[in-house]
Amino acid sequence: MNENENEAYNYDTSIVYEYKEFPDKEAGVCDNCGNKHFKSSVKNYKFTRECRNCGLKKNI
Repeated sequence: MNENENEAYNYDTSIVYEYKEFPDKEAGVCDNCGNKHFKSSVKNYKFTRECRNCGLKKNI
């Protein structure tokens, strides 16, 4: 992976992203770190997926 590709994957983990605006680059894989393990929760009728490695969150 070259340095330009690495910059594209730097997401702010303090923000909850919307899946419609930021779909997965590879299905079932974290866009930020490449991890495949997630925690999920439902709150206010929104399903949120959080990466167990880096903490990137997306509302699905």
